[in-house]
Order: sequence, then C-alpha cells, then structure tokens
Amino acid sequence: MTASVDPLERHTLTPAELQLLLAAERRGRAFLAFRDSAAELHMFDLPADGSAVVIGRRESASLCLPWDSRVSGVHAEVKMLGEEWTIVDDGMSKNGTVINAQRLIGRQRLRDQDRIRVGRTVIAFRDPAQQVTETVIDDADSVVDDLSDTQRRILLALCRPMLVGGQYSAPASNHTIALEVHLGVDAVKTNLRTMFARFGVDGLPQNQKRAKLAAQALRLRIVSERDI
Repeated sequence: MTASVDPLERHTLTPAELQLLLAAERRGRAFLAFRDSAAELHMFDLPADGSAVVIGRRESASLCLPWDSRVSGVHAEVKMLGEEWTIVDDGMSKNGTVINAQRLIGRQRLRDQDRIRVGRTVIAFRDPAQQVTETVIDDADSVVDDLSDTQRRILLALCRPMLVGGQYSAPASNHTIALEVHLGVDAVKTNLRTMFARFGVDGLPQNQKRAKLAAQALRLRIVSERDI
C-alpha cells in the first residue's frame, strides 16, 4: 500500500463523495473520514455515548484497517474525555501516531479538521459542533483582507512542505521561512504570533500552533497548490 493522501482534500472529492461528506456533517456528530486500500472514502460516526473507539488492524478493532501493514493490531484509541474527543497512543502502537505532522505522545484533544496518521493511513477528524465556536476564522475573505503581503508570504513559506508533500508533512521552520521571505527570524516569529491570534490558535500548546495555523490556511484556501 502506498502512502495515503488526505481523504477530504477538496479537489480529489467526487460529486458522490461530496454528498457523502455533506450528509455526515448534517448529522451533527463527530466522525472520522479515511480511504481504504482501493481509495474508497469511508465515514465512521463516533459513538453518541462517547465510548472508546479502537483503531487498529485486528478484526475486533472498532475501526479496522487491515490493509495497512504499518498499523498495529491495537494502534490508538479515540475516546471522550469530559465533553471533548481525544486520541490516545500511550505506547500501544509500534510505529506511532501523528497529529497534524506532530508525533502524538500520550493523549491529545482533537479539533475539527485535525489529520491523524496511523501507519500510512490518514484519517480526518470532523466535529461539526466545534465549527460553531470557530466561526471567527470561517470567513476567509475577512481573514485574507487583514493579512499583510509579508504575512501572506510567511504563510506560503510555512505551508510549502505541506503543499508539496501532503498535509501531514511538517510545516517549515522559522529559519527556513526567514530564508525564503528574506526576513530575520525574530520578524518571522512576531508575524506568526500575530497570525496565531488572528486564526484562533494562540491558546494551543506551543508545539501545535504552527501545524494548526498551516492547516487553517490550507482549509480556507488562503494558500493553495497554485501558489507554488
């Protein structure tokens, strides 16, 4: 099996798949989206009672991925903690779990539009309920209008590895961005802090802010493949 692409990459969705996605969103429940070895799109509704979902290769796993040899028998768990969906990999998997290009250690809260990579399979986490609290960044026009030319160039440099290698690639480092946009590293950091606040990701742990900012920029199409 080759490395999976983002299952919900908009330009890859067929009309039938778009209808499937819209139907899942209208149900109002959190769900996982992924493609199997034949590239067929699947939607997996998370349990309404918040019970744990085991991801793995075993037939007994709630979400079974038997085609991916890099997925462990019991790889990770998605479970409700309080009122939030979280993902846990506390050493259950051999090859680890990656969230938005960051290696998962222990437990992490899941946010709408997060991308989970287990083995070679990319799984999109969607939670329509979270979109209500994130409407401030859902108006792409206002976000774009507020960005300076320098910030747009920084965003493009930040997202470039993800545009070239896929959305689960790591975003560019501050040093790499500085070289591309011909700014000092401190200037890059200052502009990134401004955008962290503007995109509503400044409350995240430090190691998640960059990946989430890049994911939001790609989702809102502020930067896209045509820019490179």
